[in-house]
Amino acid sequence: MKALNIVVRALGVLLATVILQALSEIVIPIQGPTLPHLAQWAILSNALVIATLTVLALRSDWRGWKLGAAVAMIPMVIAAVNFLEGIVFLTHTNLQWGRIFSVMLLPSALTIPLWALLFGRRPEGPEHYRPLESKPPGERAWKFAVSDLSYLFLYYAAGTIIFPYVKDFYATQHLPSAGTIVALQLLIRGPVFVVLCLAITRMLGLSRMTGAVAVGAIFTLLSGVAPLLLPSPVFPDSVRWVHFAEVTSSNFVFGAIVGWLWGQPKLSHSPALAQTA
Repeated sequence: MKALNIVVRALGVLLATVILQALSEIVIPIQGPTLPHLAQWAILSNALVIATLTVLALRSDWRGWKLGAAVAMIPMVIAAVNFLEGIVFLTHTNLQWGRIFSVMLLPSALTIPLWALLFGRRPEGPEHYRPLESKPPGERAWKFAVSDLSYLFLYYAAGTIIFPYVKDFYATQHLPSAGTIVALQLLIRGPVFVVLCLAITRMLGLSRMTGAVAVGAIFTLLSGVAPLLLPSPVFPDSVRWVHFAEVTSSNFVFGAIVGWLWGQPKLSHSPALAQTA
């Protein structure tokens, strides 16, 4: 695709997303405080998500509905696990979690056919390296465990660094127990994020080091930058921007670790791949 054609198609997805979000908010009204410049921040956040997903769609060797579903599902899954953490941590709020999640979920789901139509009809290309299928069960097990544990470690490391800046805010909340936090990160969010990073690794089809940086950047943009650009009815701006720095830095390192662990080795280091080549 030519650059102008790509931009036009991406703008089409962005316009559809903004319209669908507006319609969702009409169909599923949410009561809450009026946030300053929310519409502008929402457009910027959506534009960033669509631009990032466009890069992913163009790199992927998947086509048709498979591509559309994969691209649209990534931000949906991220929103789901982030909302789950919000429900666990922010118990002293009256947020309408179900309605908020529906307004976030429906527009992404409805763009699946649009992604398939606009980006899934390109000519078939060579199949990418498969990070899961290329490894024996034992290697998959320890790499998945290391990836999951790295998320928990980075989550606590980054949280410890920024806690002095947000402790006054969280003093007003009823924080879950340490066991609940570990279980949430180690058994739910960590594994889900590992799977997402594996999907991004599979779709990008890049070499190991380049892929690690790209996976870290894409995962960070979708899971940290875009969501935390939006003004929050719960977080004061000072808390939100501290979390922005925390999440973007830790998620980039996490995505890079997963991308490197599962990335494509050099052919000279993999007799099976070298023989296939």
